[in-house]
Parts: sequence; C-alpha cells; structure tokens
Amino acid sequence: MKKIFLSITIFALFAGCKDEYLDVEQPNRVKADAFFTTQEDAMLATNAIYSSLRSWENSAFPAQYVFGVPADDVEKGSNPGDASFINAYDQFTFTASDGGVEGYWIGQWQFVNRCNQVITNVPAINMDGALKNRLIAEAKMLRAYFYFNLVRIYGGVPIFDGLPADKNYNIPRNSVDEVYNFIISDLTAAAGVLPQSYDAANLGRVTKGAALGLLSKVYLYKKDWQKAYDTSNQVIALGYSLDPDFNHLFRPAGEFGSESVFEVNCECSAQFGGSQYAEVQGVRNQFGWGFFTPTQALENAFESGDIRKELTILREGETTPEGDLIKKGDPQAGNSWNQKVYVPTSLNNNACGYGSIQNIRILRFAEILLINAEAANELGNTSVAITNLNKVRTRASLPGTTASTQSALRTVIWHERRVELAMEGDRFVDLVRTGQAATVLAPYGFKSNKNEVFPIPLNSINQSNGVLTQNPGY
Repeated sequence: MKKIFLSITIFALFAGCKDEYLDVEQPNRVKADAFFTTQEDAMLATNAIYSSLRSWENSAFPAQYVFGVPADDVEKGSNPGDASFINAYDQFTFTASDGGVEGYWIGQWQFVNRCNQVITNVPAINMDGALKNRLIAEAKMLRAYFYFNLVRIYGGVPIFDGLPADKNYNIPRNSVDEVYNFIISDLTAAAGVLPQSYDAANLGRVTKGAALGLLSKVYLYKKDWQKAYDTSNQVIALGYSLDPDFNHLFRPAGEFGSESVFEVNCECSAQFGGSQYAEVQGVRNQFGWGFFTPTQALENAFESGDIRKELTILREGETTPEGDLIKKGDPQAGNSWNQKVYVPTSLNNNACGYGSIQNIRILRFAEILLINAEAANELGNTSVAITNLNKVRTRASLPGTTASTQSALRTVIWHERRVELAMEGDRFVDLVRTGQAATVLAPYGFKSNKNEVFPIPLNSINQSNGVLTQNPGY
C-alpha cells in the first residue's frame, strides 16, 4: 500500500519552513502531485484527515492547553514539578513565543491543508462519482471543524479555500465574521451530501448529523438564534437520543451509540492506531500521566443528587463500576482525574498504549438539546427551552428546572452546559462567548480585551514579514 506524503506547503504560517524544505525528498513517500490518480488515493488521502483528529496536537497536550486548562474546571494536574510550563495557561501568562500556542496553531493548519489536498485534487480523479462527492463533503466538514477551532482560539485567520493556484500562502488574516461564513458554507455543502449513517466498517466517518450539529453550534457562537434553533431541530429530527446510562455513554461499549453525533474512532488497529487522549489524562502511575484534572470549582458546581458528579470525577481509593480500584496515597499522582476518559483495565489494548481505544466525543446529542434550549430561550420560546433542558437534567437524576423567565433560564442553561460537558473542552470558550470570562476567570489572571483569544505565534508573524498581524494585548 502506498504511504501518503501530502506536502505541507503553508510555509508562511508554519514554523521553520522554507521553499527549499518543500524540495526535500523523503524515502518511501509519495508526493502529493504524483499521488492523486486513483480512487484508492482519494480514500487514503481522506483517511489521512481523520488521523489528524486522533493526533497529539488535536487530542492530547496542545488542545488541552488552549481549550482545557484556561477554564476554571481544569488544572494542570500531575505533581507540581512535572511540566510546570502548563501553569502559564492556567494563569494566562503565556506569550506569542510559547510552544503550546504555536503547536496548536501549526497542527490545525496542517490539518486544514490535508482537507484542501482532498478538496482540490480529488475532483480530477476518474472514480465512482457518488464516492467522490462524499469524500469531498467529508473533507469540507472536517475543514470546517478545524477552522472552528482556529477562529475560537485565535480570532480571524487566513482563509484557504483549497490549494491556491498561485501557491501564495502568505496572505492576511480574514475577519472573524468572514471565517464563520466560510465555515457555514462548508458545513451547509457537506450536510447536503453526507449520509445519515455508515456500515460498521466505516464508523467514525462524518455524517449529515455531524455537519448539521456542528453548524448549529457555529450559529450559537454567532448568536444567530433562529438558525441555531432551526438547525438543531434538524438534528433532533434525525433520530438521535440520549444514552439513558451516563457511565455507559463514555465507556467503550457506549461508542457510536444513540447519542453520538460527531465522534472520533480511536480503535487500536493498523488502520486507526489509537490516540493519547486518555493516556495523558489517566490516573498517574496507574493508567496514564495524570494531567488536566478537575478543580474544586467544578466539584462545587454539581447540584446535590447529580449522578454526573461521581461519573465525571474519578477519585483516589474508589472502585469503579467496572471493578478497578483506583490507587491511593501516591504524592506524585494527585487525588482526582477525568473519569470520562477512563478505560477499564479489562478492556485496555496494550498494543497501542493505555486508553488508546477511547473514542473522542466531539459532539453529543445532549449538547444539541442544550443548543436548542439556549436558542429557543433567546427567541422567547421558554416552554421548548425548558423541555429540552429537562431532558438532560432527567438523565442526570435531577428534577426539572424551576426557572421560568428568560434571564433565569439563560443562567440555568449555561450552568447545565458546564456540568453536562465538564472536561470535554467547552468551558473556556463558553465563558468567552457568553461574556462571563472576565468575571469568572479574573482570579486566574484573565484580562479583558486580550485573553478572549490566544496570540498568533511570533514565529509565524516574523516569517510572514508582517503580513500576519498580532491580536491586541500580545
């Protein structure tokens, strides 16, 4: 089987790349310009995009630096001296020269480029027409996801709609609105082509529901309440449902279940190869490295009787429902961890490392219900908002909300997102989009009109000769 070498040519944006680098021959690799000739090539190139979702940059340390630790629900974890540089993200002291800031930036652009390789090159391949259209739609859906990550973390970024014919990658940043409109265009196009489901051999490929679900979330960020409401209703109509068992939802047996809208297949196999998503967060010296652990603030956020508390926070000395005794008394390990990434010992596949089989849940039906509830409430439809909010609360063994006014419901829905999606990477960006960050994160060092976004990496600005501009305050 051929190995893919999709040339990473966005050298103006990436650290350390020059024209000469692009001419270096790599043994046993096939260059992109000689690769896209067959249907198999098209499939392999699209599969290479999916491997990005499981990568270190997208699922392990860099992603946690920018989406996890800056929130009030996650802290560095491990022992104090281990990777102490992560504290800069908890204290908002990172700079444009920080490796994590640059690592996440570089990773996302690499992944965008993989999408653009497919979007530009696959149309010319003589192959099955329906499959061709589907693969292009998959690439557009995934490109939208990577751009959604970029715009939420860095603000406006350059838009590359395919590989530029003039090979000029040194272009200015587009506005935030322009990036969001580009994302919406990709997701709308993808939703019109993608199937609602796949056979067992293709689980993890993006679906119509994934495209529409992400689109509803994009509209939520744009505060386009009517479109967020209408689009989330389209997803609801596709037949998803809440997993009645919150613990089962995050275990291997719950993967690709009724609640799965957009989920990354991390099967430990020659095709997929697992990920380190669970390993970096697993119980230190037992299941993983012990990073990115729950805070006391998160502990305090759960209402009395909420079953999600003990199924989100894994504690030293407890015995899990699957029978694993969590170690106790290790001063280097900490005392609580993210239970959502826990993989029972009996199911672990050591061929790919601890927890490598743990799928990554990017978008769940519970969040679709909360998107719908938030949009409905902002449109003045409190009855629908309460109904969908209470579906999520009922699964958590909580009574229906007592909130009845728009203002009170808004606060309750925001809180419900916090506890339902705890440690899934939404808290920091939720605080920013709802205007709560300045208040909630001020004790951590958050500065308004600066820390809503991260800096553009200094190396990328320097290599662009000033074409890329820096975010305010950095």
